[in-house]
Amino acid sequence: MLSGMSTFRRLNLLTIALCFVVIVFGAYVRLSDAGLGCPDWPGCYGHLGVPSSDQHVAEANAAYPERPVEAHKGWKEMIHRYLASTLGLLIVTLALLSLRLRGQGAPRVLPWVLVGLVIFQGVLGMWTVTWQLKPLVVTGHLLGGLTTLSLLTWMWLSSRPSREQAGPALPGWLRKLAVLGLVAVALQIFLGGWTSTNYAALACPDLPTCHGRWLPETDYREAYTLWRGLGINYEYGVLDNRARVTIHFTHRLGAILLSLVLVTLALALMRRGGHWYRYGHAVLGALALQVLIGISVVHWQLPLLLADAHNAGAALLLLSLVALNHAVFGRRHD
Repeated sequence: MLSGMSTFRRLNLLTIALCFVVIVFGAYVRLSDAGLGCPDWPGCYGHLGVPSSDQHVAEANAAYPERPVEAHKGWKEMIHRYLASTLGLLIVTLALLSLRLRGQGAPRVLPWVLVGLVIFQGVLGMWTVTWQLKPLVVTGHLLGGLTTLSLLTWMWLSSRPSREQAGPALPGWLRKLAVLGLVAVALQIFLGGWTSTNYAALACPDLPTCHGRWLPETDYREAYTLWRGLGINYEYGVLDNRARVTIHFTHRLGAILLSLVLVTLALALMRRGGHWYRYGHAVLGALALQVLIGISVVHWQLPLLLADAHNAGAALLLLSLVALNHAVFGRRHD
């Protein structure tokens, strides 16, 4: 018979897996242009599912003449909402279970932080639809999902019955580099999300140059205007080509700088030996995979599955840095 904490950890692990699926499937919905497949929230044209009967479809089209029913897009959006709702229920269950298991070492703070975060994620999901794919909201929704995944993973690592000794303690500079690596990954994910939500993934169609130039013309003021007011439909983007080139080019520069930081970090960890070698190897492997996918996305001109894999790769790279920082700084009973 499983103990209370064993049940908690298994449920935590299941929630991590579902959160990963929600993030990757959410990216698939956005990349397949189905983010507005249901123009209202939380239902779809006022229904729990996508309207299917002739009468319901006619009523939906009359209510939303600018957004007629496209069932294949609507179902993608609704399946994502179902999965996200299930994730929210699991996180609430973990929080309630943690109250019963405090005496057995269950975390006290993180479960309730996650409850608050998943509620805010729901609000962002609503704004994503009602504000018509506003890039700041959609990018924030992505970052919120990855933050949820990171905190769930941190909580799972913190609730292990016995902490694995990762080898000799790291010097101060290397501990700071581990934090810098995590921050750099988060910033690069923002740049990647901003690239995707502004439809700038193919703004530079060639590699390693951009339209045959090493330094293309840029417009940072236009490219990184975060707030443009409400009432604008951002589907397929609103920026001109130079602004989109700026966004894409900056994402590439960020990838180069991030690679320098993470390669330095990974090699330093591997030189420390012990279990730090494994962490360094994991960071280096996740980085190599992500860089390869990113290059392939441009080379093959944004095939859907590769573009979605780029989001999955970002999540795996982030988790490698979360696990490393937990090994460096983590304490039980977070």
